[in-house]
Amino acid sequence: MKPYEHPHLASFTDLLLDAVCVVDEDGYLRYISAAGERIFGYAPAEMVGRPMFDFVHPQDRQKTLASVNRVLSGEPLLNFENRYLRKDGTVAHIMWSARWSEAEGIRVGIARDVTERRHGEVMRAALYAISEAATASNELPALLERLQPVMEELLPAGSLTLAWCDPMSGCIEFPFVTNKRGDMTALPFEQAESVCRRVIACRRPLILNQAGACGEAPFSCLGVPLELAGRASGALTVLSDEPGATYSTQDRELLQFIAVQLAGATERIEMQARMTYMAQHDQLTGLPNRALFMDRLQIALARAHRHNTRLAVLFLDLNDFKTVNDRYGHGAGDQLLQAVATTLSQSIRDVDTAARLGGDEFVVLLESIEQPEDAGMVAEKLLSSLSLPYAVGGVSVRSVPSIGWSVYPDHGRDADTLIAHADHAMYRRKQGPGTDRAP
Repeated sequence: MKPYEHPHLASFTDLLLDAVCVVDEDGYLRYISAAGERIFGYAPAEMVGRPMFDFVHPQDRQKTLASVNRVLSGEPLLNFENRYLRKDGTVAHIMWSARWSEAEGIRVGIARDVTERRHGEVMRAALYAISEAATASNELPALLERLQPVMEELLPAGSLTLAWCDPMSGCIEFPFVTNKRGDMTALPFEQAESVCRRVIACRRPLILNQAGACGEAPFSCLGVPLELAGRASGALTVLSDEPGATYSTQDRELLQFIAVQLAGATERIEMQARMTYMAQHDQLTGLPNRALFMDRLQIALARAHRHNTRLAVLFLDLNDFKTVNDRYGHGAGDQLLQAVATTLSQSIRDVDTAARLGGDEFVVLLESIEQPEDAGMVAEKLLSSLSLPYAVGGVSVRSVPSIGWSVYPDHGRDADTLIAHADHAMYRRKQGPGTDRAP
């Protein structure tokens, strides 16, 4: 059977959806079929005669050079993927098959546009990365820090900026600003900040592509709203200063998708934080509850044992609390408990812990005290502060507390023993002057 022959066989390549490219040994493009214009955005006449590397994405030139060297050594290239910058500045993902013809001194490659496929893949990758990062992070800035390397692969993202708008004051803060090349220079951040503010104000995505002028480098900036519970809470912005790189509608859709997933992850993080807080704190006063107090006491005991230091537990209740409840109502009693909780929190160090056990009973953990007498000094200070009158329900009330204390290791080496000793000491002080002495 005779092989098929046609005088215009070469023109058939223009019917292919993939682009046929012919490149010489020096890397200059000698031929490209008609599909090249659809894939790369340039007419064939604009590409022929130019180095093929002129069109390769800057970040992919090194790996592309390595693949070219393999082809020139006679190794066939199959399913190699890299990125090109189209004429309009958008990114094209290309899958190549290529071979070297020693006789002709050319390499012939078939370029297939896989941008749409890659777009779907990166969407799935972004969703997985956000889900994984959200599991390991408990706040949005930490989540973004883990997600940043992924986003740099998905988008031209020389820098990433998060803007957060306070719903009460309207003030805008920037809790996350980063640049993969090092410290953020003034100009890029000023542009990113401006885009963030405009996105928050208009609640719409914004693409800003600006050519360089007066010695300034060209840059492109893309920002999208970041919404929680249906309100504009902030903006997520990426900025690129790669020459010729611009953001496309597809990039905008991807960043919007990421922002939606981030918002969902943030809401889950906040919900988990609220649930954890509710499980560990007294709902009326906001103080740690018994469970959290016991946890902190166990940790403090282990630390005190390891470093051979002392700690103290103070136990107190309000002597006239029932009278306040009976005379002024439970609402007034709740206000008194809240006032006592506030006074306790303001009267101890940041390293110490005040907690409400229930009813009118409170405990205080004092870490790293020098001498056992220090517990008594703190108790007297608290007694003085808590004995002042409180404005409750439109009236002035007083509810002088009784306070007992215990010291580790003098009165016990475990949590239950120390609490029990402090509780008994408190009741001895409550009984009257005869027993109102250090426990």
